[in-house]
Amino acid sequence: MSDAHDRIIEAVEAAEHGKTAIPLPETTLSRAIDAVVNFFGRAVSWLWVVLIGIILVNVILRYVFNEGLILFEELQWHVYAIGFMIGLSFAVVGDRHVRIDVFAEHLSTRGRAWIELFGLLIFLLPVSTLIAIEAVPFVQRAWDMNEVSIAPGGLSHRWALKSVIVVAFALIALAALARLSRVTSYLFRFPRPLAPRES
Repeated sequence: MSDAHDRIIEAVEAAEHGKTAIPLPETTLSRAIDAVVNFFGRAVSWLWVVLIGIILVNVILRYVFNEGLILFEELQWHVYAIGFMIGLSFAVVGDRHVRIDVFAEHLSTRGRAWIELFGLLIFLLPVSTLIAIEAVPFVQRAWDMNEVSIAPGGLSHRWALKSVIVVAFALIALAALARLSRVTSYLFRFPRPLAPRES
């Protein structure tokens, strides 16, 4: 049990440092999509600083002034959710997410690319697209109702926060499409891969 646990921890750490990334060539499509996803990812990365500030305010209010505000508690949950959901697409583009590397680490790069292809086609691309499409009526209903928090003193404009669900999963679907473009280029040499970018 301990050995299996250690292997999972090593796989997570390797993914964090990009050691498990499959060296896939870039394509014109992947470069364009990656630029969009990276823009959103970098912009939203500042939310983690905001989240730390909100948490500090919550802690100070509760333990120094013995007073809690529902508004800040709800804001904390929503800011975390926004950062996490948008961050998923950023992780897909950077190939920094843990997939099945624990099981596939002994396969050749080509074997892992085939697993990546099937994972994108069967799971990530259809599921993220379906969630983005199915979330539209959910978000539309929240907009139509001008939804606010049911808790007294809670967040207003909750409908705007729910809109992030559609944006986040659309970005994940786009990131999956970019990865699909790259993996098909690697496996089938079509479309022709671009030369690596000069740093």
